[in-house]
Amino acid sequence: MSSPAVSGAARWGLAAKLFTTLLLLGATAVMVTGVLGYFRAKDALEKAVFDQLTAARQAKAHQVETYFRTIQAELRLLATSKMVVEATREFKIAVDQLDRAGAPPALRQKVGNWYAENFIPQMTAVLGREPALSDYLPVGGAPYYLQYHYIVKNPNPAERRKLLDDAGDGSEYTKLHAVYHPLMRAAATTVGFFDFMIADPKSGRLIYTVQKETDLATSLQFGPYRRTNVAAAVASCAETADRSAICLEDFSPYAPSGGAPIAFMGAPIIDQGAVIGVLIAQLSNEEIDKVVTSGRRWRQEGFGATGEAYLVGSDHLVRSAPRDFYENRNGYFADLKAVGASEEEIDAIHRYGTPVLHQRIDTQATRAALAGVEGTGEIIGYRGVPTLASWGPLAIEDVKWALVAKVDSAEAFAPIERLRRDLLLVGGLALLIVAATAAWLARALLGPLRELTAGVKRFAAGDYAASVPVRTKDEIGQLCSAFNGMVGELRDKNTVIENKNRENEQLLLNVLPAPIANRLRGGEQRIADGFAEVTVAFADLVGFTQLSSDMPPQDVVNLLNGLFTRFDAAASELGIEKIKTVGDAYMAVCGLPEPVANHAERMVHMAIRMVHITREHAMENNVSMKLRVGVNSGPVVAGVIGKSKYIYDLWGDTVNIASRMESGGVPDSVQVTRPVYERLKDHFVFESRGAIEVKGKGKVEAWLLRL
Repeated sequence: MSSPAVSGAARWGLAAKLFTTLLLLGATAVMVTGVLGYFRAKDALEKAVFDQLTAARQAKAHQVETYFRTIQAELRLLATSKMVVEATREFKIAVDQLDRAGAPPALRQKVGNWYAENFIPQMTAVLGREPALSDYLPVGGAPYYLQYHYIVKNPNPAERRKLLDDAGDGSEYTKLHAVYHPLMRAAATTVGFFDFMIADPKSGRLIYTVQKETDLATSLQFGPYRRTNVAAAVASCAETADRSAICLEDFSPYAPSGGAPIAFMGAPIIDQGAVIGVLIAQLSNEEIDKVVTSGRRWRQEGFGATGEAYLVGSDHLVRSAPRDFYENRNGYFADLKAVGASEEEIDAIHRYGTPVLHQRIDTQATRAALAGVEGTGEIIGYRGVPTLASWGPLAIEDVKWALVAKVDSAEAFAPIERLRRDLLLVGGLALLIVAATAAWLARALLGPLRELTAGVKRFAAGDYAASVPVRTKDEIGQLCSAFNGMVGELRDKNTVIENKNRENEQLLLNVLPAPIANRLRGGEQRIADGFAEVTVAFADLVGFTQLSSDMPPQDVVNLLNGLFTRFDAAASELGIEKIKTVGDAYMAVCGLPEPVANHAERMVHMAIRMVHITREHAMENNVSMKLRVGVNSGPVVAGVIGKSKYIYDLWGDTVNIASRMESGGVPDSVQVTRPVYERLKDHFVFESRGAIEVKGKGKVEAWLLRL
């Protein structure tokens, strides 16, 4: 028999071992929980930031696109008005008379002196060198005459020259100007145009302007501004007698406006089927900048301390000023130097007073967006620091612009750094608590028998992970071993059963929608439902058969699987039900088995994503592959077919016509029927294809979605 001293030493030795074990387990649990919590929080925060940036970018893009659509509509309306048509016809005659009459030498000298004293110093400051006076003097009698009376002799300062209605010279032009100018000025102010001009396409002269800058009456064919974007806009619009035509020229420095970035939008003025003039709207970059920067209210817009949105043109030059240019001018130029911007670039920004058309931003985000690809990611921004960004193209005709919304990674992840510090503090406190608890349990332990009893009770309560330590080799130790073995076998069997159940459940959900699977599990034998209004889409890869014939089978499967997996992800995100794939064809529906009100809009968004995804997938895999998508809305019948191999399928004319829309569509585009067009014509831009031949239906109207 052992002595009490030996027995006590054994008890305390066992307690020490148990304490150490519990402490290690607790420390591991705290560490694993803290690490998992940290990385999951970081992932969640990153996703939230990207979602916020994408939402902000999409809102800004919609505002800019709406701005252009609005002014296009206003310009078309003005160009067709009786006032503009009559003014064009009469101003042309008056300007021709002035040209034939010529301008006296004394008057020409006064205009030249004004240019030398006022205009040339302004251009010297902008260009950084003194230009030749002859490069900017007008050509012809009319511009000298009109610029003398409306600019040189104008009693108003430069920014208010437009207030002069009657120059008092008694000419036929001035009589017309006194009648039409107040109306034209009011129209320009109402619509919000910086300047409002009329050009004679035959002579190329700007026969009328509201602002009365140095381009007044100059020829865009032979004068000093023949290579400007306003000349390009006039030349484009002069070639078409289409009342709906709009000619937009991207921003470019414009000398009459002090070298400021100016864009021009033109519309033909048509009389009796012929183009007699071009109505031109001069668009200031300030309006675009206000939209993109929200009036420089970045913090109120949720961009924090470093977030912003900016526009970049196809030349990678900005079309809106970065945030630091307004908030931290010194830091802005320091960052430009730090990232290697040229002295010429920095000097141009100083001289022109704006980064627009002078600062170059060539990043992963701008390159992708200008290539027509939307996306998000962490990139190195134009300031040379890591940023989280969301990018995408703008849908504006005649210009190729990209919009990027971003925030510095350091600011975005600042909460995660605070969380890391907090987790270290909490983890330390948790370890102290675990140590105290382990010590208490070790001291309170009565022996192997109590451990076995506790283990049996835990197992009886449903804890299939219960086990007891085997401390001895006697009968109690053997009983503990047998108990642990029994629990392990039951746990393994229970785990196998649970895994099989999960696999069966997942297989069923992969074949059928969740509501249909639930009905089958509930005992329904025949499932067939009618749906009054859904939207069906068919997509097919054009030329895939020819493409796949030259590829190994495994590559074909990998290519299709990668593409359709991305389709499935987009469908899941938009709440769209994939029905099936047949070869390289993909069928999906929105509005069943659970009805949704905006099923057509969701499906068109899905179709657009499918086209973009196919483009990206083709580029990534270096293959030539285009997608053709057909969309139709209407009633269908849906149900489950088969017993040994279930399939959930659709029937009806809606399905057939959707399939025909795809087969009769255009590669790399989305073709829709009238029901879809009528629902979404105010939300998307469609192009009518007229009536196309549909097998079994005859002629059916179709529209192409403009991507």
